[in-house]
Formats: sequence, C-alpha cells, structure tokens
Amino acid sequence: MAEMTGAKAVWECLKAEGVKHVFGIPGGAIISTYDALYGETEITHILTRHEQAAAHAADGYARASGRPGVCMTTSGPGATNLVTGILNAYMDSSPVIAISGQVSTTAIGTDAFQEADMLSLMLPITKHNFIVHRIEELPEVFRMAFAIATTGRPGPVHIDLPKDVQLSKAELEIPAKVEYRKPLKLDPTPSEVTRAVELLVHARQPVIYAGGGVIWSGASPELIELAELLQAPVTTSLLGKGAIPEDHPLALGMLGMHGRMVANLAVTECDLLFAVGVRFSDRATGDVHHFAPRAKVVHIDIDAAEIGKNVRVDHAIVADAKRALRAIIEALKQHLRKGRTSEWLERVNSLRRNLAPRMDYDDVPIKPQRAIKEIMEVAGPDAIITTEVGQCQMWAAHFYRVRRPRHFISSGGLGTMGFGFPAAIGAKVACPDHPVIDIAGDGSFLMNSQELATAVENDIPVVVCIFNNSYLGMVKQWQDLFFGKRRSQTYLGKTPDFAKLAQAYGAWGDRASKPSEIGPKLREAMESGKPAVLDIVVDPDEHVLPMVPAGGRLDEPILT
Repeated sequence: MAEMTGAKAVWECLKAEGVKHVFGIPGGAIISTYDALYGETEITHILTRHEQAAAHAADGYARASGRPGVCMTTSGPGATNLVTGILNAYMDSSPVIAISGQVSTTAIGTDAFQEADMLSLMLPITKHNFIVHRIEELPEVFRMAFAIATTGRPGPVHIDLPKDVQLSKAELEIPAKVEYRKPLKLDPTPSEVTRAVELLVHARQPVIYAGGGVIWSGASPELIELAELLQAPVTTSLLGKGAIPEDHPLALGMLGMHGRMVANLAVTECDLLFAVGVRFSDRATGDVHHFAPRAKVVHIDIDAAEIGKNVRVDHAIVADAKRALRAIIEALKQHLRKGRTSEWLERVNSLRRNLAPRMDYDDVPIKPQRAIKEIMEVAGPDAIITTEVGQCQMWAAHFYRVRRPRHFISSGGLGTMGFGFPAAIGAKVACPDHPVIDIAGDGSFLMNSQELATAVENDIPVVVCIFNNSYLGMVKQWQDLFFGKRRSQTYLGKTPDFAKLAQAYGAWGDRASKPSEIGPKLREAMESGKPAVLDIVVDPDEHVLPMVPAGGRLDEPILT
C-alpha cells in the first residue's frame, strides 16, 4: 500500500489494467488528474480536439486491438460531448472506459458551474455506471469497470470522478482485490450441442450467418473450420465483416439492406440458418416475416436478451461463440455425411457468378465501385479499414473484401456520422504496424475534420479517402428513391478544398478526379509517412444498389 492522491491513483489503476493510451481533453473538473499525468512515462495521452472524437478514438482502439479503449474528459459539456460516442460503443458492443470529471461531492445537485448529472445520462447507454464518493473506492471501481466492460458481451463503462475525490489522499492498494463473478453461461450444454449437430447434419441447404460476436470472441478460426467441414456458405453482418476472409470460396459477403444479392438470396432459400454472434438487426433482416422463410434458425449468442428478440429461433444456445463452435465442430465430425451439399453449393456459386458486382468502371466522374477497387488493391490485406457513415460506408461494406477480423471498423447500430476518422486514429495507435484507411464521405468527414490536428500533432499517419459527391449522399438517395427526387437540404454546396484543408494542418493532401489517378496518389499518401487526405470526386448521382427498402424482403431489392 502507498499513500497517494485520488488523481495519482487514477493513473496507477489504469497502469494496473495494462492501459498504454488514453484519448481525451482536460478541463477544470479533471485538472488535478491531468496534473498527476505530468511526467508520466508509461501511459501516452492523446489530446483530441473534441470529446466526441476521444470516445470514437477509444472505440476504434478497442475494436482494432481487442483491448478496452479509454477516454477522459472534464465535467459538464466535456462529459456530455462523450455521450454520442459512448452510445455508439454500447450499440456495437465495444469495451470503452469513459472517465469524466465532476464537481465536488458537496456541490453535486446545486447546479454548480459545469455540473451535469452524468450518472443519469450515461445509465441507459453503458453496461455500468460509477460515481466515486470516496478515494478509498477508486481501486475497486477501476478494477470492476474493466471487468464489466470485457466480461460476456463487451460494452462501455463510465466512471464519474468528483474533484474532491481527486484531491483527497489515502493509502491505497492497487490493483484492488476484487472478485467479479457475474453469472455467465460460457459453454453450451451437451444437449444443446447434440440438437445443433442434428439440425446441421440433416440440413440440405445450410447458411452460416456470422456477426461481431464471432470477432469479439476470437472465433474466426472455428467459424472457418465449421464452414469448410459443412461446405456451407457464410454471410456476415456489417460488424461481422472479416470473420471469414471475403475472398474465401465459401464467403458470400454482407447480408441485408445494402448486402450482396447472393447473400440475400442464399438466406432466403436456405433450409437452415446457423447464426452466431448476431443480433438480427432490422437492416440485416428486412421484413422478419419473410426472413429465411424456409429455414430452421439456430442462434448462438452470449447475451440471452438477443435470443428471439427480433427473429423466431428454433434452437438457441446462450454461450461464448468460440466455445460453442468448438464443441459443435468436435461433435459434428462424428456424424457428418460427406458431399451432401454439392447441389446447394452449385446453386450458390451460380448466383455468385451471375450477380457478381461490376467494379472496373472508367467513367468520369469516378464511380465509387472503381474507387473501392483501387483502394483495395493498393491497401493490401494488412490494412485496417474504418468508415464514416452513409453511402461511403455501404459502398465499402458491399464492395471491399476484408481478409481478417478486426480489419473493418464501422458504426453499425447507431450509424454515427463523424465516427470513421477518429476511429482510424484510435486503430492506428493500437496497431501502428498496419496501414489504416478511413473511407469517408464529404459530409461525414466534416463532422470531425478538426482531428487532422490530432493526427498531425501526434504523428499518427492515417489516410482518409473522401468520396466527395457534394451531398449528404445516403439521405439524398432516399429522397431520390422514396420522396420523388425532392432533395431537401442535402446538397452541401460549398465545401472546403479538402486537399488544401489537409495541407493547412500540415498533413498530406491531394485530389483524384480520374480513376487512373486514385492508385498512384493513394500510394503516395501511404508512403508520405504523414496523416493524409485523398479527395476523390465521385459521381453525385450514383446510388448504393441493390438496396432492400426498409421493411422489405431480401429477395425483392431495388436494382436500378
């Protein structure tokens, strides 16, 4: 035990959890903790230019590394600016530790300067919420926060830290001796495995549907082994991209509203849908009454609340994805009849050939499909791709072939514009040896473009490829398709010269207006060793197609 202030204890608690990086912005209610950071050598603090960006960077760090990301802000507006980023992490099951300063315990409830009731604001959007009343509670609170964030279904945890607690002194033992024993079913029962194997053995047209839970549990090897054992095609959710290499012969790509047609039709025609670590989002299923209409549904998820929430389930297994898949694979090896799915695979492969998307356009303005093709070829399999939200996101999700888990990072449940760039910064900090590219739209990038200063100041060489069409593209697409082409308030008009904007911050910047310019300029950006922005002028009238209308059937998309 050693005597220290609460402010010093914060950093000692973070070091005890293996934290190496923190994203944040100081202010009055957290200034004592930042003062204790002065001279610290084991933790690197990255000063973002907006608190929302700090939360997104911590989120990107967590998704790329598999370890909790940490963000820190002051009270009041600093803390409330975290809310969007924390909700984003909550909806996508990302383990983020959010620390906010707070007014002194004696001032809470008095409407003191920069006071906000963060306990109430964070309550519905975190796995757990702490307010520290006494310095002696700090070690236990921090140890519990990290345990909660990473146990079972991952998610964010918030810690509210009053000023007087930071200034107090006490003898503390760090880390605290805490036993966190949340009742959690990690392993499937023998009867659950037996029933799953029976369904798999008797299925003639199986499809595996993999989500983000596969990636968080590290179950990609088991997923691939099961698919190859069954010779069953695999589709993924948006957050499941990379769970199976998308150039694998059994990979169908993403399912849903903006998914691959081969994936949507395979799910519609299958007789068994084997879903692992997915929540059956409305954007994935469309009309649930016509979703996988011929199939029995097996659903494996670590969160019992997801079972049967959106889609009927014939057999449920509440368990860790990796453990459940391993048990099923071992049992399945004893029962599988070989070659039974050849006709089904022939059907799926025929669909794949006939519905393969075209990407080699030479048009000017540039077609987004061609831009994705160029980025994919230059970036290579090691690149981590983040996305903003909107058309750029769905073009990336539909056309970009991801080869590895944790190499595609996107805002799924909340669909947060402004996510991709700070998430890219976090991912690059977590994985400095991998190229990191943010596929962005002009409207979405503008929401956190100030983080160019963060990237330049901290020498974080991420590359942003802006698909510039001068519109809030996805909203404009809906207006074109469903609102009689009445483009109300979606034309951005005068936007910055993004190349010059990047250069003004000291970053690399250039523009590509022809398809042939994208590859060479992207290579130059990546080789510059600087944060970089490549402004790609794309066709403003290009839609993300095929598209299943909201609430529509997966087999009845809009094609043109």
